[in-house]
Parts: sequence; C-alpha cells; structure tokens
Amino acid sequence: MISASRRFADLTTAEVPTVLSKDSVLVLPTGAIEPHGPHLPVSTDLTVAEAVSAEAVTRAAASGTDVWLLPSLAYTKSDEHALLPGTMWLRPETFFQTVVDLGRSIAATPARRLLFVNCHGGNSALLGVALRELRRRFDLHTFLMSGPALPGETERGIGVHAGWAETSMMLHIAPELVDVSAASALGPQVADTVADCSHIGFGAPGRPVTFGWLSTDLSESGVVGDPTGASAEVGEELFRARVDEIVAALPEIASFTPGGRR
Repeated sequence: MISASRRFADLTTAEVPTVLSKDSVLVLPTGAIEPHGPHLPVSTDLTVAEAVSAEAVTRAAASGTDVWLLPSLAYTKSDEHALLPGTMWLRPETFFQTVVDLGRSIAATPARRLLFVNCHGGNSALLGVALRELRRRFDLHTFLMSGPALPGETERGIGVHAGWAETSMMLHIAPELVDVSAASALGPQVADTVADCSHIGFGAPGRPVTFGWLSTDLSESGVVGDPTGASAEVGEELFRARVDEIVAALPEIASFTPGGRR
C-alpha cells in the first residue's frame, strides 16, 4: 500500500524499490538552527523550509507529479552566527560530506532526481557545489531552489535575516512562536557601515562586492532587517508565492534531462 502522505520516511523497505522510479523527485528541505533575534525561534529557517516543502509536495503530487518529501536537514552551515547563543552549526566540510553521504544513499534507490529547498542563505554556496558533486559521483540529477531576500521598505535593501519577510512568514506559519512585542521594540537592525555602501554587500541586489561577514558585524542582535512592519497577511502572500514557484518547477524537474539524453 503506497503512503498517501508522500513522505519518503513513511514508505516501507519493500515499497522503496517498487514505488520509486528514475523520474521520482525527492525533495530535501534544508534549514538551520540559529539565532533570529529576540522575537523569532532559533528554528525559523527549519520551520519555513519544512512548511513550504510539505505544501509544495502535497500540491504537486495532487496534480500528478511523482514527488516525495525527505526528512529535513536541521543542523547545517551556520557559522556566521556562531558568536550568538543558540547556534547549532556544522563545519562546512561536515555539512558537505553529510550531503554527499545522503546522495550516495539516494543513489541506492531507483530515484535519480533530488531537489534541495533551501531556506538558509548560509547553505547556498555549499549546496551549489554539492549539486555537481552528486551529479558527477552518483549520476543524480540535482537541483536547488533557495528563497530570495525580500527586504521591506524600512530595511534599506538588505533585510535578509529575521526582518520583515521572515517575521511575516513565521506569523503565518507558526504565530505562536513569534514574540510580537519584542519585534515591535526591536526596530531597524542594519549597520550603517553596510547600508550606506553602494558596492559592498552580502548578496543584496545591485551590490557586486561581497565580504566574509558575521551576523554580529551587521548588528548587535544578529538581526539584519526590520521586523516591525511584519504581518501574517504579508506572510501568507510570501508563503503562497514561494510554494507556487516550487510547484510550477517540479514537473520540469521531473522530466529534465541534460542534453536531452536519457
């Protein structure tokens, strides 16, 4: 009997080789356990990654795509927050090798398509390298979708951590975990030395120069943004847009073959 939940971990060992095929897409949410200021839990990135991925898998499967949800990666590459309490992080080489080991395990199943849905910016560079490693070593077709930075009007273009967008998303997904009063009291948390630059940033649109930043370089709280304008209504819009983007991409991921070769 095939699991109706589309959760890979709910399959039996007898079902894995019969239910999965070379065109099955396995979706792996990647988040983090790291500080998100006084108003959000350290699980924010993980919570968002799991919620977005689960909704996208459910919707895509209902429309006929053969897609399955893997258990999430919670402990990842978060050393940029290492100076703040609550950070649980793996060394870059440990995280990379963990992903490689998972790829080896996936290659032992009939599935050959793997999509990372990443909701922590610190993972993006290593996951990009891992895509090619898994492709070359295990002949997997590997894909990555990372959430874009969505700064609000008061965030001076670089609201990328625990600010308007993430706080809004959490107010929609798990409002019981958000301290609204702490968010209201926080205000803008963007270092002027960064916000006043026109070239130097950390991935912000229109800033071509990056630097090796720690979150405490940008604000004492580790928050980079302004959560005071966040709302559950905005969070629902952002959540739906993210899910829609993934659902739209999954049928193409399920059929894409480099060079048209099978």
